Amino acid sequence: MKKEERQKIILDYLSKEHRVTSIELSGFLSVSEDTIRRDLKELSDQGLLKAVRGGAVAPSPIPLHYRKREKHDLENKKIIAEKAISYLKDGQVVFIDGGTTSLALVASFPYDLKLTVVTNSFPVAVLVEDLPNIELIFAGGKMCKISFATASIETIDFFRNFRADICILGICSIHHERGITGVFYEDSLIKQNMIQNSNFVIGISSVEKVETAESYFVCPIKDIDVLVTNISPEDEIFKVYKNAGITIL
Repeated sequence: MKKEERQKIILDYLSKEHRVTSIELSGFLSVSEDTIRRDLKELSDQGLLKAVRGGAVAPSPIPLHYRKREKHDLENKKIIAEKAISYLKDGQVVFIDGGTTSLALVASFPYDLKLTVVTNSFPVAVLVEDLPNIELIFAGGKMCKISFATASIETIDFFRNFRADICILGICSIHHERGITGVFYEDSLIKQNMIQNSNFVIGISSVEKVETAESYFVCPIKDIDVLVTNISPEDEIFKVYKNAGITIL
């Protein structure tokens, strides 16, 4: 079997199982573990998977650029927003990051909801502008044109000045062993500070991001209190997260 054919089989296998071990692939493809490790490294270098100790996990399937993400999976974002809105009450201080699922949540805010929103997202800020009872505090710094959010040292430091009641955390990738990870270094540091300075953390994520991983660590899964997704919380994929003490909604 040629290398290209073997690597395609590895990617097809991973897309179905989300995680694979070198031992599994070695037996499945009848080649040595050394050959599999070389294949996984090549595929990881191309960004097609994330090589981890003993095997590999799938990367997030979500587009990187905001303009592509804002049109991606709109119906499921609405489902997630409808579930998550129940946690927001008048008088809270709420961190909201730059994810497009977070934006869908803001778009579902009742007109009379009274919050203080602290965000680094330009699109979130634009939506909040039209809500008369929501106070907006915007985190400054250098704008990332891929995410339409500020992402710099100034932004990272900014969130240390607050103690939020709730953090709405848009998740890029979540894996029961690898934790929550992101594509961009600065954005991952911002998320870390938001989590550390919040009393309660709500992770919002479509199920396609579950059991995937990216390059930059945000936090272990135990740091989030609730994971809101677009499918039933009884799905088998969430068993390990429930066992970690996370509420699935």
